Amino acid sequence: MEAKGTVIKYGDNIDTDVIIPARYLNTSVHAELAKHCMEDIDTEFVNKVKPGDIMVGGRNFGCGSSREHAPIAIKASGISCVIAADFARIFFRNSINIGLPILECAEASGDIEEGNEVHVNFDTGVITNITKNKTYKAAAFPPFMQEIINAGGLIEKIKKEG
Repeated sequence: MEAKGTVIKYGDNIDTDVIIPARYLNTSVHAELAKHCMEDIDTEFVNKVKPGDIMVGGRNFGCGSSREHAPIAIKASGISCVIAADFARIFFRNSINIGLPILECAEASGDIEEGNEVHVNFDTGVITNITKNKTYKAAAFPPFMQEIINAGGLIEKIKKEG
């Protein structure tokens, strides 16, 4: 499995209330959540994000509440992958459960810049910054996580096995 896109970059401690502000949690419609993704920190996010783009964050990405709305909003906005130095554990698990690929790689997080073109190979964990002609190594997804991501999330995987 692979992803390739333009980077939209954020810093450290991007919490779930920044990803999807609590005032929009009265819906579980994915497209509606996507309309408000990142709006409190980046009012232009919804206008600049394109399907396949890659989000890069710093340390403690996805901290805050345990709601699944945050990774759902990111995925529904068209982001194909999130790379960060590290993730809050509940965000990490929620992302996998809803089928949003995420990779922890501090080197990539620090070196990749807004607007860079990046390619990610989830099978190997290799992140290639095409713009800078550099590669970084994250841990590859174990096979069971690849199955969940490839199925579109845990629920979809279970449905297909059913």
